[in-house]
Amino acid sequence: MCPGQEQHLQVVSQPLATDERPLVSVVIPVYNERKTIEELLARVQAVNIDKEIIVVDDGSTDGTREILQQVQQGSTSGASKIRVLFHAQNRGKGAALRTGFEQARGKIVLVQDADLEYDPRDYPALLQPILSGVADVVYGSRFLGGPHRVLFFWHYVGNRALTLLSNMFSSFNLTDVWTCYKVFRREVLDAITLREDRFGFEPEFTAKIAKGGWRV
Repeated sequence: MCPGQEQHLQVVSQPLATDERPLVSVVIPVYNERKTIEELLARVQAVNIDKEIIVVDDGSTDGTREILQQVQQGSTSGASKIRVLFHAQNRGKGAALRTGFEQARGKIVLVQDADLEYDPRDYPALLQPILSGVADVVYGSRFLGGPHRVLFFWHYVGNRALTLLSNMFSSFNLTDVWTCYKVFRREVLDAITLREDRFGFEPEFTAKIAKGGWRV
């Protein structure tokens, strides 16, 4: 790093040793989620799978950073399995995910948002196609069967239109490209290069796994 250049990433927990490699790395990008972050972490920790939890704070300004500092210091129950990283300034969801991916040691990587829209109790269902060997990548969906949060009408219309556009280019038949829940084998992550800093991560990831011929 050149003198005077700002350091954008502060790693505040030590990487796991290679012989401690977990089954799943849950990567959680966070920006101004003070009201939900503690509850979300409790819900993720409650899921009984072999996992590490990697939280990347993307320059929060609402008190989220202070909460996560307490988590990292071990003052929150169960914090020993949580690894916390901080961006010095807001860089976007894609950038936060790349930071988390770089630190992830799991055989499978799972993306989790911090706003409580997505229920960690769904992890077993999301992981099952990969663990059974029939998929390399799994997408959740807010538009298939089962209970889900009601979306605003124009958010719904915009999501479906953008998903249709993505499907046209990828030849997939996905129902929800912009879903938070994306789960994939480590080999998928190692085979693609992600560059988008913000919400462009979603179509970028989809396009690159389509190009790579991964089973979705």
